[in-house]
Amino acid sequence: MSRRTPWAETLDPDAVLPEYPRPQLARDSHLNLNGWWEHAFAADDRRPTAWDGRILVPFSPEAELSGVGRQLRPGEHLWYRRTVRLPEGFLVGRVLLHFGAVDQRCRVFVDGVELGAHEGGYLPFSIDVTEALADGEPHDLTVDVVDPSDTSTHSRGKQSLKRGGIWYTAQSGIWQSVWMESVPALHVRALDLRPRLDAEAIEVVVEASVPDDPAAGEPPSDGIPPLATVIVRAEGRELARAEGPAGRPLTVPLPGARRWSPDDPFLHDVEVRLGDDVVQSYVGMRSVGVAPDAFGRPRLMLNGEPVFHAAVLDQGYWPEGLYTPPSDEAMVHDLRSMKELGFNAVRKHIKIEPLRWYHHCDRLGLLVWQDMVNGGRRYNPAVITLPVKLPVRLDDRRHRLFGRQDAAGRAEFTAELEETVRLLKNSPSVVVWVPFNEGWGQFDALAAVDRIRAIDPDRVVDHASGWHNQRGGDLESLHVYFRKLKPKRGWGRDGRAVVVSEYGGYSLRVPGHEFGPKEFGYRRYRSIDALTDGFVELHRAEVLPAIAAGLSGVVYTQLSDVEDELNGLLTADRTVVKVDPGRVRGVIGELFAAFDQVTAPAAASPASTSPTSPAPTRPTR
Repeated sequence: MSRRTPWAETLDPDAVLPEYPRPQLARDSHLNLNGWWEHAFAADDRRPTAWDGRILVPFSPEAELSGVGRQLRPGEHLWYRRTVRLPEGFLVGRVLLHFGAVDQRCRVFVDGVELGAHEGGYLPFSIDVTEALADGEPHDLTVDVVDPSDTSTHSRGKQSLKRGGIWYTAQSGIWQSVWMESVPALHVRALDLRPRLDAEAIEVVVEASVPDDPAAGEPPSDGIPPLATVIVRAEGRELARAEGPAGRPLTVPLPGARRWSPDDPFLHDVEVRLGDDVVQSYVGMRSVGVAPDAFGRPRLMLNGEPVFHAAVLDQGYWPEGLYTPPSDEAMVHDLRSMKELGFNAVRKHIKIEPLRWYHHCDRLGLLVWQDMVNGGRRYNPAVITLPVKLPVRLDDRRHRLFGRQDAAGRAEFTAELEETVRLLKNSPSVVVWVPFNEGWGQFDALAAVDRIRAIDPDRVVDHASGWHNQRGGDLESLHVYFRKLKPKRGWGRDGRAVVVSEYGGYSLRVPGHEFGPKEFGYRRYRSIDALTDGFVELHRAEVLPAIAAGLSGVVYTQLSDVEDELNGLLTADRTVVKVDPGRVRGVIGELFAAFDQVTAPAAASPASTSPTSPAPTRPTR
């Protein structure tokens, strides 16, 4: 039975995910700490006196590629250990130790001294380790991890200790790259790059290391913010530069700049200089929003023009790595597969990927709908399952009903939501934020929209994907599985664009490529031809007619099989395409053609009759 992807077969333990992990803010300094570490499971937080064996970082102990194959249980501790030594010439000021993601809580030690801790299983964090490692000698690096998984209110996504159906094998521990870099005492801590098509410029905020930042070094003696220089280039040619104080918006004019789109994903190179620190980044010149088309129907917009989003749902699970892809090439393969099947968008479902994944979406040209990661107590089936077939809409201010009665859990989710937006807002491919899905741990969705807009006013917000619509955000977001998609006369009257953010889910078992005997899907087929026929018929009979009535985007479930779910367009091992690519690409092309036809200005000639009343305007951002 095939369950491993081709990239797992060729993985080199001495070069695991060796690429630079953070393309959106890159330096020359990079020391990869992936590879073999020691590990031990323990009953408490005391450092083990004996170790259980090797673990291949950054694969979770539950993942086959880790070499461990054991579940970290609630209440247990998982310890990691390795020796680190700074290479000669590596130290230039401060040394930062980076973790891409550790699920769920961890403490970090060097030579037995705790240097930092972090809580939250999906977001990166850094620790200054300069004093501990600066002597260039070997030192003992250990990490203590605990993960209550779905027995807590913490964000957990689709992980379950009792996996099955749409819930997947729980994973834990270090699951993204571990690495170090050396930076000057005064350095760029973060960048905020905001393309402004209306002003033909980029707005840049350079965040400098500050006195209360452990990695900052001494602040300027006069208290004046340091000057930052921003240089923008296109294909090696300098277009513009500007200089100004760090921490304040700096405008870099780019008149007539080439625009970013899925058809032309052009990226402008950005160089930032702050003292002796030099970082590289990029920006895509584009705008997104919701605004009326020529008929007055609200539509998703890109660069001021209506654009249809034909997306595929992507869970981001790998049979041998769980949350962790076996290689950079594996991630690229998935994204290229989406484009080759005709899709121009992807919904990243209930997971935050490594930053390289978003970089590949940026450079390949895919519109990304980014979900936040759900948490909360155990979900009430009447809240998350009943609406699949019945038109149930509940007020999400009823926190207990949604498993969100814990104030600390709500505050934690809100903080992670804000951090996620800040983390990913420099990627031009990210165009839609999705704070809640199908009522899983949903609460106060309208307040979540306000929090997102305060940080990022330039993107679309799908406040409640599927059901429990609180009538906010930019989208009326439908999930359609067990009934036909039927347009409604009232679509768009509230100024929100209408999307079907999940549908399809057709399954096909491919012998030798399945996870086990179970098959989860919303309609079963028994051959590639039959599944392709069903896919084409679904789009021609239901999706195409809805476009003229105001449908602006769709998200097909899903890219690849995941465990019991055999409803992917690809097998879980990514070796079999379960549909005819040409026919799928052809019918997706029909959706784009129909959308262009009904949104073009010529379609709204005086002789035409508008099928809907004019909708309120939501300006393109």
